[in-house]
Amino acid sequence: MTAAISPPLRVALVEDQPLFLTMLQRVLEDAPGLHVVATARTHAEASRVLRPGLAQVVVLDIDLPDGNGISLGVRLRRAQPDLGVLLLSAHDAMDLLLDLPPDVAHGWCYLSKTSSTSEESLVGAIRAAARGETVLDPALLDRMTPRAGSSVAQLTQRQYEVLRLLAEGLSNAGIGERMGITEKSVQNHVHAVYATLGIDADPVRNPRVSAALRLLEETGPAS
Repeated sequence: MTAAISPPLRVALVEDQPLFLTMLQRVLEDAPGLHVVATARTHAEASRVLRPGLAQVVVLDIDLPDGNGISLGVRLRRAQPDLGVLLLSAHDAMDLLLDLPPDVAHGWCYLSKTSSTSEESLVGAIRAAARGETVLDPALLDRMTPRAGSSVAQLTQRQYEVLRLLAEGLSNAGIGERMGITEKSVQNHVHAVYATLGIDADPVRNPRVSAALRLLEETGPAS
């Protein structure tokens, strides 16, 4: 019996730079299982085009010529609660994720346009956003260190590395492969991270999202 083929993930793009918009569209159309269903270059155009249900994920430039991409994302999410959001920015604005209203804080990912973001990480972040997860830019995370006295600072070096990779969107299997340890060891480290950070197993909130946001909240640029 032939397995059913899943329909492609529907993605919308909101980006004001024509060349970058074209490049994004080309990359995503070439990626298996993704389909770009709409593009827009301004806040106003996106508001007209992106009706609820059209896309499953929207890729948003934070700095639009006629408005803020984050406020647009909040409005789109409230109209479509299961919409995934991937933010792109030319400058480090990851901490803006901490200011999101609680009712829409899940399923937002952030990548920098100026870091070494690859096509693989871009596509991975889009898929993670569709699952309601949070993925943070790996190159920007590399520059962060735990704040003194924070819960993150209490983690062992190995636990902190696991948390970093978790925030990059890697699965437990992917973390194990990157670190050269078993998936069972990763699971143990993840549970220890949750315990240290006080992240409860709340079925309503994804603990990986909570852990990624805690990492962002309790770290700062290395001096």
